[in-house]
Amino acid sequence: MSGITEQLIEFTRISVPRDATAMMRLSLFDWAACGIAGARETEFDAFVKAQLALHHGSHLTFGGATTSAPTAALINGTLSHALDYDDTHFAHIGHPSVAVLPAVLALAEQENVDLEVLTQAATIGVEASIAVGLWLGRDHYQVGYHQTATAGAFGAALAACRLLALPPAQTRHALGLCASMASGIKAQFGTMAKPLNAGLAARTGVEAALWSQTGMTAAQDGLAGSLGFGPTHHGQGADVMLPLSDWRINSISHKFHACCHGLHAMLEALRDVQAPPDQITAIHIRTHPRWMSVCNITAPQTGLAAKFSYRQTAAMSLLGHDTGAIGNFTDALANDGHVVALRDRVHVTEDARLNETQSEVSITLADGSTERLRHDLMTPMPLETRAQKLRGKGAALLGAERAETLWGAAQGQTLRGLLDQLVMS
Repeated sequence: MSGITEQLIEFTRISVPRDATAMMRLSLFDWAACGIAGARETEFDAFVKAQLALHHGSHLTFGGATTSAPTAALINGTLSHALDYDDTHFAHIGHPSVAVLPAVLALAEQENVDLEVLTQAATIGVEASIAVGLWLGRDHYQVGYHQTATAGAFGAALAACRLLALPPAQTRHALGLCASMASGIKAQFGTMAKPLNAGLAARTGVEAALWSQTGMTAAQDGLAGSLGFGPTHHGQGADVMLPLSDWRINSISHKFHACCHGLHAMLEALRDVQAPPDQITAIHIRTHPRWMSVCNITAPQTGLAAKFSYRQTAAMSLLGHDTGAIGNFTDALANDGHVVALRDRVHVTEDARLNETQSEVSITLADGSTERLRHDLMTPMPLETRAQKLRGKGAALLGAERAETLWGAAQGQTLRGLLDQLVMS
């Protein structure tokens, strides 16, 4: 078996199966809905304004402003991850679309390609980012690197190489250039810098491909070679094959709660709780140990921090606050007396017997009885059911009419149809 770098270079040139692009189309819609809604968040206004003042060009950003291709990728990646509501892949615990799609969108606009070409390039990039994340391994993530930003940057670069039809030699150099720029740490979780990580990955992908296209060279194996990205960033160098007969994108997980994906199995389990909140004396949550350093903020003071808290989101759910509604993650609700009182009855324990997509919940009631619940996010979901749920999510974010228009654009053939939807405020 050839090394990861050789596999990735060859992978940018293969045919993409229809089932993989069908899933990518769903993620395209989901990403766009998250980005349109994220662009309405005012906290990033000053950041966006500053970037637009510094960089000029014709590439569109959410809301309709234009800038350079790398900066469009930076802004669109950041804004589409601002709500932390975009897709995840648990094989490497990363958000693949939010790093890859802003990169290919900027270059698709430049190259004037149709939506199918964009979708195929994005599918290559998402699949590649998952493979790089698996190759880097869990140690890379657990020590503190953010896979969305690190593996995602390599996926964005390879998607860009595919869209630009770069030859193998230039694709190799693009990977090497990416190795000098890919970065991002989990310390940023719960802050504005977490979505910035995604934007930086998207920008890195665009720049690495464009620089390589101009003739800039880099290490022959900046990813896996001696002193390359993997060896110097706690990469394990696990054996990874590309492609699989069943592409990994087909097991992507879309969010239906507006918070960290590590909380979703717990929240799905809580849907089945029958007892009223005033009868609950204790809530015990068991989760995979890896999530304890990701989404276990014990007493969040802000709506943003609440998105990374088992205790907060469990209390919200049990009190009837819809965790699928972006508007419920506010500073006010994070400090609401009723929520805080119930939150204080929540206990979170790591359990290595569970995998990263599973959670177990035990509810103790005033009469001494107990409800026990369990959920696994990898429970198979038919594509039609997933599409229906995503359209409902889009309607909640954008309104039913706008979401259906966006759905049609994301399932269509023309890039202009999609761009027209993204630039509407």
